[in-house]
Amino acid sequence: MTDHPHLRVTVDDSRQVLTVTLANAEERNAQTPSLWRALAAAGEAVGDDIRVVVLRAEGTSFSAGLHRGMLSPAGMPGEPHLVATATSAPADTAEMIAGFQRAFRVWQEMPQVVVAAVHGHAIGAGFQLALAADLRVLADDAQLAMRETSLGLVPDLAGTRPLVACVGYARALEICATGRFVGAAEATAIGLATVAVPRAELDATTDDLVQALLEAPAGALRELKPLLRSATEGSAQDQLRHEREAQVRRLGALAQGQP
Repeated sequence: MTDHPHLRVTVDDSRQVLTVTLANAEERNAQTPSLWRALAAAGEAVGDDIRVVVLRAEGTSFSAGLHRGMLSPAGMPGEPHLVATATSAPADTAEMIAGFQRAFRVWQEMPQVVVAAVHGHAIGAGFQLALAADLRVLADDAQLAMRETSLGLVPDLAGTRPLVACVGYARALEICATGRFVGAAEATAIGLATVAVPRAELDATTDDLVQALLEAPAGALRELKPLLRSATEGSAQDQLRHEREAQVRRLGALAQGQP
């Protein structure tokens, strides 16, 4: 479902589960704009027949973040020259970043529940891809970090909002400003992860969570995700309206015999 050499997309039709796998283990799944285009395309192609999405990675790390070659003076063949972009018109640079952000935002916006199975390092863009998921299952060797500030930059791949939603403003500021690593146990304690398990149990635990999600009525689950997300984004009155509207849709569906 993707022609990018470092991304594999598979579908389990019997369970209605789509799995997206970062597949560049030799470079710790370092990310590039061409990978982001493939991620965006994969997300935009997810159909209504899919109920749950799993984001995972091969090798020793979930993702070491942006490929360092992107920041070299020579750049990388086939990829936009990020160093040269620094001298472009601000509007052009902003438009380019907006394209990059889509690869992360698409997983946040889809109606399906997205689960990230994270092991090893998830740094910068890797951390933000994990944050694009609704739920995160961490291996006990997971190390999460926002390293952009150490480069004089800021996180810009749609990760700031979910990070603040998970841990609050003050903790998010401390994590981003210091660039320190957050281990699996701390991530679970502060709300970044659903659970942390031994590395050998990561796949099985993720599958157990996916199965539990699949056992919920499909229509109710699709209403639940945007309903809970809107609770952090609007006013109390807006949320009451969202609850009413969602429940009216569910009652109508149940009256018609739809799950």
